[in-house]
Amino acid sequence: MKRLTRTIAVAALASTLAIASGCSGADDSNSAGGSGDGKTLEKVTYLTSFANFGRDAYAYVAKDKGYFKEAGFDVDIKPGSGTLNNLKAVATGTAMFTPLDLTGILQARGTGSPEAKEVTVVAGIQQRTMAAIITLDDKGITTPKDLEGKTLVDSPSSVVRNLFPTYATLAGVDAKKVTWRDGDPAGLIGLLAGGAAQGIGQFVVGKPTVEAAAKGKKAVVLPYSDVMTDLYGNVLITSSKIAKEDPEKVKRFTAALIKGLVASIDNPTETGQILNKNVPTAAAAPAAAETELMASFVRSAGSGAAVGTIDIARVSRSIAILQGAGAIPPGLTPEQLIDVNLTPKA
Repeated sequence: MKRLTRTIAVAALASTLAIASGCSGADDSNSAGGSGDGKTLEKVTYLTSFANFGRDAYAYVAKDKGYFKEAGFDVDIKPGSGTLNNLKAVATGTAMFTPLDLTGILQARGTGSPEAKEVTVVAGIQQRTMAAIITLDDKGITTPKDLEGKTLVDSPSSVVRNLFPTYATLAGVDAKKVTWRDGDPAGLIGLLAGGAAQGIGQFVVGKPTVEAAAKGKKAVVLPYSDVMTDLYGNVLITSSKIAKEDPEKVKRFTAALIKGLVASIDNPTETGQILNKNVPTAAAAPAAAETELMASFVRSAGSGAAVGTIDIARVSRSIAILQGAGAIPPGLTPEQLIDVNLTPKA
């Protein structure tokens, strides 16, 4: 997308995927063998959207509780590194499934990314975008208008940064009065907590992690969803080849993952513990807090949509927003990316 989120070198991702993961400790199969009913489990590589935060812990819940195993899968969960790299991994078959921000995928597809043409959206994870600007209570920013004259930091390919001009227009902010500096996605929270940034591009659910790093300071969150209500957050993608050749496998995997998603937001404390058990470097408390915050985005009260569903009409409006902002050229339609025969039904 000219895209979005977290741009870490593809080589780093390839390296990560080549190493046996030490952060997927829950065992779907209990052995290299089968599912317990005599059937051999199919091995699947799944990438989180980015690293291992509470927002992605539902995959570990699905694995820990045996939902993947029940569906016939032995799932290897690996930390993803953002939209561009995850798209490439799924398009080339290095990974089979990953959740990514739909706006970022639309931008990538609309601007001609070859990888974005090779993937299919099969489920919704968050019914509203979680994109946001996060700052701290000592920065003098409490409303969108306060961003004028301030310096924000984010990756050049971040969905937050690329959507900012549209957000600014709708929120009554003069985008020309806001300065952006480049920053490594993995180091953004540290820059904000250390005083090197006045605000950063983040997801809404990053608030607890920001406050944990800021040691006593409160985070101020300016969600894009306040003014852009039609944009979805993360969606589940697979390769178009898998979607076409094995739709039943896609449906089984999706159902197991969504079951884990529901279980995670229903039990955030347990979710934090499960993530910490599988990824010891991920603290349980911030992960639980992120999961709790994410619940309202997964079950969007305003839309009343069932977990995992996607409304094609809303996606059309999202595309119109991006085209109106000049972020993508005309011609893109939801059907070019989304297979409505595979997405969960309301």
